[in-house]
Amino acid sequence: MNYRHGFHAGNFADVMKHLCLLLLMRALQAKEKPLAVLDTHAGHGCYDLASVQAQRSGEWRDGIGKLWEGGANPAVLADYLTQVRGLQPPSERAKLRWYPGSPWLLRQLCRPQDRLILCELLPEAVADLRALFRHDPRVSIHQRDGFAALTALLPFAERRGLILVDPPYEAEDEFERLLRSVEAGHHRFPTATFMLWYPITARNPIERFLRRVRNSTLRKVLQVQLLPGHVEQGLLGSGLLIINPPWQSEQAIATAMSALATRLNDTQASASVEWLVAEQR
Repeated sequence: MNYRHGFHAGNFADVMKHLCLLLLMRALQAKEKPLAVLDTHAGHGCYDLASVQAQRSGEWRDGIGKLWEGGANPAVLADYLTQVRGLQPPSERAKLRWYPGSPWLLRQLCRPQDRLILCELLPEAVADLRALFRHDPRVSIHQRDGFAALTALLPFAERRGLILVDPPYEAEDEFERLLRSVEAGHHRFPTATFMLWYPITARNPIERFLRRVRNSTLRKVLQVQLLPGHVEQGLLGSGLLIINPPWQSEQAIATAMSALATRLNDTQASASVEWLVAEQR
């Protein structure tokens, strides 16, 4: 799968992923202790929905566009939309042009005592990240392989962490490398919360991957899936695996996914939140 994100920014998968990311951050920040966050495949930080790529695909119109223009949204989506509005120029807050990638969203959510680590390989994306966050000492940027960072940078000194693993799924062995790297990272930092995004397409080996997760060393794995009821460039749905979700976050995510499915398409979209692997065998 070729997932050049400029074409897909703000689509239903982005909205689902970033909404869950926000809920996990809020749950972890219920405690005052410092928190460190690692984004292993950070991308460019934010995206211009007026760009040639975004306009050509138009995928954002069936994602963030539906929440932005569709009238009143339930309270569970309000925090997320507030973050998106915060990226728009002050004089144009009513208009939607810029969409926050996970780096921008995570930086906004970080408290003074928290820190954010961003990993990215592409030189142009690294340059954008450094320009975007050059004045924020809480943010560190590494031009390095995100999978390798799961062992090199873990555990955190804070002993509390959230790790987002969101690869582009361009290589044939991406699912295999994802699981192998996350198992290694989890072994080094078993108390951290990990969030893994995966695309649901007609051709990728989702069921085989999920069977391997069930048979892995990982425990307490929550599976979240969203099927929008339409196909975007071969993307049938969006999935997340959340390892060690914070206390009470399961119900918050279930409520948010139900509300999101209704806002995206109240007759065809569907969402599910269930335990893929329990805490104990």
